[in-house]
Amino acid sequence: MKLKITALLAVLLFAFTAVAQTAPAQKTEAQEAQNKAQTKEDLLKYMEQTRQNFLNSVKGLSEAQLKFKPSPDKWSVMEVAEHIALSEDMIGGMAMKVMSDPAVDKKAQMYGKEDKLVAGVTDRSHKAQAPDMLKPTGKWATEAELVKAFNASRDKNVDFVKKTSETDLRSHMGQSPLGELDAHEWMLFMAGHSARHTKQIEEVKADPKFPKS
Repeated sequence: MKLKITALLAVLLFAFTAVAQTAPAQKTEAQEAQNKAQTKEDLLKYMEQTRQNFLNSVKGLSEAQLKFKPSPDKWSVMEVAEHIALSEDMIGGMAMKVMSDPAVDKKAQMYGKEDKLVAGVTDRSHKAQAPDMLKPTGKWATEAELVKAFNASRDKNVDFVKKTSETDLRSHMGQSPLGELDAHEWMLFMAGHSARHTKQIEEVKADPKFPKS
């Protein structure tokens, strides 16, 4: 199981490793980064913003629009949406998992650099192949069922952030191909991942052959 999780993270984050290629900050730089670090309230706002953007991207689409594929090797809106919903639960679970690790008094390499993390995750010029467990299989028959599942997962992740102190979110961390990410940053990555694929949905909708209704 541990090897499966490690391989999964490597695939999910492959396109973003350059974000973390920075040397450890000196004490004064670390203090400056801490002063500029994203707060829990900022994270919650981003989680809500990315939720609404995703929901708006699939709202009111017909079955033909949901199932349209720009080409045989590209996903439809419904398939991208399923990938978002599946990933929401998995990545959010990783954030919660690091809370079982002992608290540490050091700061993660990404601390105070959330803008770079989000920019890397949402950059659609870098492609990454989804692992089999996160590839769409038609798990939900309708858009309404999919949205219900996504909202349930996002609600659980929001509740976790709200109930966890900022100190705890920042003092529990785990290794990833990006370096060490604390629980706050895992949740930020999760929200950024949904934003990344909401962009993909908009790309599908912008295709000249996308059904008018």
